[in-house]
This record gives sequence, C-alpha cells and structure tokens, in this order.
Amino acid sequence: MDKATIKRNKLREGLTASKPLVTVGAHDAMSAQLIEQYGFDAIWVSGFGVSTMTFAVPDLNLVTMTEALEAAIRMDRAVQLPVVADCDNGFGGLTNVVRTVKEYEAAGIAGICVEDNVFPKRNSLYKGESNRDLIPMVEQARRIRAAKEAQSSQEFVFIARVEALIAGHGVEEACRRADAYAEAGADAILMHSKDKTLSEIEGFLANWKGLGKIPLVAVPTLFPTFTVEQLHAKGFQMIILANQPMRASVKAMEDTLRTMKEQRNAASVDPSIAAVNHIFELVKTKEMIELEEKYGA
Repeated sequence: MDKATIKRNKLREGLTASKPLVTVGAHDAMSAQLIEQYGFDAIWVSGFGVSTMTFAVPDLNLVTMTEALEAAIRMDRAVQLPVVADCDNGFGGLTNVVRTVKEYEAAGIAGICVEDNVFPKRNSLYKGESNRDLIPMVEQARRIRAAKEAQSSQEFVFIARVEALIAGHGVEEACRRADAYAEAGADAILMHSKDKTLSEIEGFLANWKGLGKIPLVAVPTLFPTFTVEQLHAKGFQMIILANQPMRASVKAMEDTLRTMKEQRNAASVDPSIAAVNHIFELVKTKEMIELEEKYGA
C-alpha cells in the first residue's frame, strides 16, 4: 500500500472513530512537523496561513491553485500524518473544482475542503465583511458531484464547507445546503459560524437530519472556549484548530524584532527564541551529515 493510501485510510478511520479527530492548521513544512511532534491527528493546510505567511497577501483568492498545491505538497512530504488542504471555493467554477480534485489527489494529499463562497472569496473571519454572496445550492451540489466522480481513488476525502450561517442565511438554509452536499457525495460537512455562544450551531445540530450519518467538522476559531471533547459530544467528529500556530508565529516574530530594535543586540532575545541546535535537531541535521559521511569517499 502506498503512502498516500495509508494516509487517506488513516483520515477516513479518524472520521468514523469513537474519539474526535483533532486537526491543527499549518502554514509551512516546519509548522506541520511540529504539529505532528505534539501528537495531533492530522494537518490542516490553512488557506489563511498560506496566503498570509507564504505570500503576504490577503486571504481573498489571490493565491492560485498551483501555488496552494505546492504548499500542501511540502507539508505532506514533511509528515506521516494525513494532510487535509483548504482549497477555498475550488479556485473557480465547476471545471476548476474538478481539476483541483484531480491535482491534489494525484499529488498524494489525503483530502481537501471546498466552500460555497463565490469567487473571489472573502475570509469568513473578517469582521468588516457585511454582505456575502454564496454559490447557489444547486450549483454547488453539481460541482461536488462532478468532483467526486472525477477522483480516481475511493479513499480521497472531500469535505464540503457550508457558509450559510456566516452569510446570515440562517439554520434552515444551513440544513438544506448540508443535505444537498451530502447527497451530492461529500464525505464530510464543515459547518462554519461566527456565533461565540454556539446557539446557531446548536440550532443546526437540533434540526439537521444528517447528524450521525455523515461526519461533521468544526472550526472553533470564533468559539474557542469550547473544548475538543465538548464539540465532539455535540456531534462534531473532526475539530480543526485552524490558525493558532500561524498567529503565534507572527506575534513571536513581532516581539523578537521589537526587542532587537530597542536593545540593539542579538543576545537580548536569546531567552525567548529557539536555540540554533534545536533547529538543527528538528530538521535532523546530524542524521544527514552522518549519512553523507557513511557514503563518503
């Protein structure tokens, strides 16, 4: 069995297991390695993280499919965990979504997530966004059906993200869309919400007939006080902690740069940064040198 199939099977097993599948967002290969090292279950290739950290651009569909795929491949090669890639709205129309599935599947990625925001998308967390258009439900279901039919392996996972609650369309519309996407062949449903009290989510869970029939995914960025166990008890099987490592990295770099600017020397930040030897250890520098010497002249 090849590496990609092993990872995809691991992801599918996690989506049906008795315990939650805890997934953490990475923005590069090093952050993916650290997530694995700390014992999490899967890697989320954060579109927000890749846009901001790799390209320093807003999360507004400015990163192309091939650029996003390259980032996902780098992370996938760095870890043994299954990698799930945030593919925004599939980078365009129906044929774009189909190509996205084919390319990510061929690259060995375990699964992808595609949302029903129109192109160009707006990040769901952006507070300044008031009006938000969604792809018509029938059209999005058509795209999902075409994408699922285009994949070559049964193991590849397609997660359909519903933005109805984010867009203010209410619980009934969220339920309709979740049902339509599940019927179209989605392997899991990601229900997103900005409601910190979780009342919108509770309304969805109370009314959605698909609960328990297809895995449900949560991204609790805007309701962060709920634990993984609490969300799992409510019906969520996969919980994605989507962007905390990226945000931590930005703050750490800002603090370090501020201190060096003020103190005018490198030693001032030594107590709060990783030792050089630790970085060497993380990327297995010693092992690589030993390999070189083993086969040296």
